[in-house]
Amino acid sequence: MDDRILSELLVKKDILTQQKTDRLIHEAQLAGKNLETYLYDGHSVDDVILAQLKSEYLKIPFKRVPPEQVKDEFLKLVPPEVATNYRFVPIDRTPDTLIVGMLNPDDRKAQDALRFIAQKNNMNVGVYILAFSDFEILLRKYSPFRTEVEEALRTIEEQAKGSKAYTAPYRTVELEKKTVAEEAGPIIRLVASIFKNAVEENASDIHVEPQRNRLRVRFRLDGELQEVLSLPIPLHQPIISRIKILADLKIDENRRPQDGRFRTSVFNKDIDFRVSTFPTTVGEKAVLRVLDPAAGLKSITDLGMTGKNFDILKRGIDEPYGMILITGPTGSGKTTTLYSILQVLNQEDVNVISLEDPVEYTIEGPNQSQIMPEIGYTFASGLRQILRQDPDIIMVGEVRDNETAELAIHASLTGHLVLSTLHTNNAVGVIPRLVDMNIQPFLISPALNMMISQRLVAKLCPDCKKSLGAPSDIQAVIKKELSELPSDLAKTISYRAPYTIYSADGCAKCKHKGTSGRLALFEILTMTPELGEIIRTGLSEKRIIEESVRQGMVTLRQDGILKALEGITSMEEVLRETGD
Repeated sequence: MDDRILSELLVKKDILTQQKTDRLIHEAQLAGKNLETYLYDGHSVDDVILAQLKSEYLKIPFKRVPPEQVKDEFLKLVPPEVATNYRFVPIDRTPDTLIVGMLNPDDRKAQDALRFIAQKNNMNVGVYILAFSDFEILLRKYSPFRTEVEEALRTIEEQAKGSKAYTAPYRTVELEKKTVAEEAGPIIRLVASIFKNAVEENASDIHVEPQRNRLRVRFRLDGELQEVLSLPIPLHQPIISRIKILADLKIDENRRPQDGRFRTSVFNKDIDFRVSTFPTTVGEKAVLRVLDPAAGLKSITDLGMTGKNFDILKRGIDEPYGMILITGPTGSGKTTTLYSILQVLNQEDVNVISLEDPVEYTIEGPNQSQIMPEIGYTFASGLRQILRQDPDIIMVGEVRDNETAELAIHASLTGHLVLSTLHTNNAVGVIPRLVDMNIQPFLISPALNMMISQRLVAKLCPDCKKSLGAPSDIQAVIKKELSELPSDLAKTISYRAPYTIYSADGCAKCKHKGTSGRLALFEILTMTPELGEIIRTGLSEKRIIEESVRQGMVTLRQDGILKALEGITSMEEVLRETGD
């Protein structure tokens, strides 16, 4: 749709102001895109709203199309490259009519392509307008996971015909080399299908694991591992070899762990895969971290930090120097929070340098560096070099030892803002942990600005969640935690007993999981003169807890309960992740 027409419709419907629309058009032109594509990419306007506007203007009906309703036989009528290039997909058919969903029904080239296909099949055409997100989901149906698995297995079985006995291929270098050379086609397609499926499902990790009699493929979805595929063991080594080739690892080394990474395009998005192989008693296992820069780089509010916690963090990152430590167990989203803060601090007039292990997401602006302990380039040695690079802001992936902790402390004392992570159970445990790492207490209070602890919980699917009365034992927990909220926050809370909580049974939208994505629970403890006095005169966890109450710190459990009462997550998730 023409930029001018679309902008007029957006303003007329009070979706955007004229000023904002003009700014978006300018930004789109600088990016070499039309306004509609720029809105899709930046999620500035909901794609369903855009589709409805287009439908109203072009007088073409708009339709939401669940992917399960589109049969594979329909897809055969439109080649995948045509669907991708001209942005239309078949969604139904009658004996004499092909019904398609289109993104741009006013595109003359798309009209010509559709007319050609209809004439070729001697059919009439019916057209609906699709939302961009629905079109992308339907486009992915052109890569059926099952078909690729069957093809790869059939090829491997044909190769194995005539063998009197089968030996696990991961032990046979010749078979491995032979497999890479002769079965590359189907294996490449199978591995590509696994990757596509993982991206489509928003998996954070792919586990390729040999068992005694089969190969198991699992995805980590919303923090939980789920088996998605079980394959015959003959496919194990070809798949591992293909993954190693992509990650530039040694194919003939299966006795030692190896690490690598690669980038590839999946559904027209650049996706980074971080690969780790690991020898087990039944063969080599591979784990791939799926890193989607567009999905992984989130704003602080998108992570779940709002209200009082957000205001505290904003004040903390506005400080010109000092140290901010984020704590929590492995997999609690600490690095993602670091990146979110880094995006806020990433300005043209500051020098931002990071030391990471590994660099998970590449951000435009900061100078990101990957440490390599095997050659002596560690967090500690890297920090020494960083201080010679005239930094304003330093991000250190993790404080692991005394040397790194001392260097980070001294960097924060000499005019730098330092961001890092630490392994403790809560924010209160940060200071005792630093003392255990032999940091002098008199250095901690002037160097440390803020301690943030977090946990990840699954978000309830907004399409199938439902309210229900909380059981009596949960009512008691909610009442206790709300009664202990800081007074300034308690005044803004309107929840009253009996309390309502939420659950979700699952639906087609969330693939019957009941959840859709994750968010973090936070608690933030700040350095104050009172806390500094505690550190200097008699450090104890009890006194730190008393100071956190005096500050009005919202605990992880309290933050979680408020989000559960709001219907964002389930009470079960909150209680499990914040248990004592």
